[in-house]
Amino acid sequence: MTHSFPAPALAMVERMQAAAAANPMQAVAFQGSPGANSHRAACEASPDCLPLPCFSFEDALDAVKDGRAASAIIPIENSQHGRVADIHFLLPESGLSIVGEHFMPITHALMALPHPDGSFGPFSVAYSHPQALGQSRHYLRKRGIVPLSHADTAGAAAYVAEKGDPTAAAIAPVLAADLYGLTIVEDKVEDAADNMTRFVILAREPLGAATLTPDALAGDTAMTTFVFEVKNIPAALYKAMGGFATNGVNMTKLESYQKGASFAATTFYADIIGAPGDPAVDRALEELAFHCKQLRILGSYRQGRARG
Repeated sequence: MTHSFPAPALAMVERMQAAAAANPMQAVAFQGSPGANSHRAACEASPDCLPLPCFSFEDALDAVKDGRAASAIIPIENSQHGRVADIHFLLPESGLSIVGEHFMPITHALMALPHPDGSFGPFSVAYSHPQALGQSRHYLRKRGIVPLSHADTAGAAAYVAEKGDPTAAAIAPVLAADLYGLTIVEDKVEDAADNMTRFVILAREPLGAATLTPDALAGDTAMTTFVFEVKNIPAALYKAMGGFATNGVNMTKLESYQKGASFAATTFYADIIGAPGDPAVDRALEELAFHCKQLRILGSYRQGRARG
């Protein structure tokens, strides 16, 4: 909701929300204030879109479910800092389908307001999204700057502008400095030069088999993402994975996370190369389902970049 954004971002948020409301089929929802990395990703993945800023991931997914946006673009994992917190719970619960992916190099800048004499720093704190803080933790620690979490990177920049404290900085995309009247003190403060984030694009309806080209169905340019929970018996995961090996299906990601507070029900999140309709994929998923308490396909979509 607009009242959750920092005051310097509100006018832009309201304009963008009004434009999206006038043409929701062109709207792409993203989490964060204008200028956030997800804003940039939305414009890269769909250059003609109407970006719709949402305060939280849940708000962005709800915008699609409610018909206020045709799709949402959500960061799912980062090469340096791992998976984005909670997203593995949000995607299955959303009821939406993954229809695409987008990879984007991520750079961060340290930005702030000047002191009355025009100088900058030293800084006592830096605000940003936890992912950005994690990707810049060595930089911050070396300078004795305390990291403080904010809902998103660009929102952190807007908050620093609103706060008016020259001892507080933000770590955010370069665009955010222009939008919120801050000065870039240092660019490229991320700890790794090859910092990359993978985004997924979600819509109300999954892509049909006809949408994926014949080459994709053959397994070289399509991805399928799913979640599953194996039966609580010895070697269940080993047996469940066997079908992918025997059918020659390449699994590029397998992650586990706990479901509920009992620590007895483990859910797995997986990506494979290929899509249902390919006999090898169908056989592997059928064998997986036999060993599972539940299996849910989150979507099949074209690769944003080749694996391997």
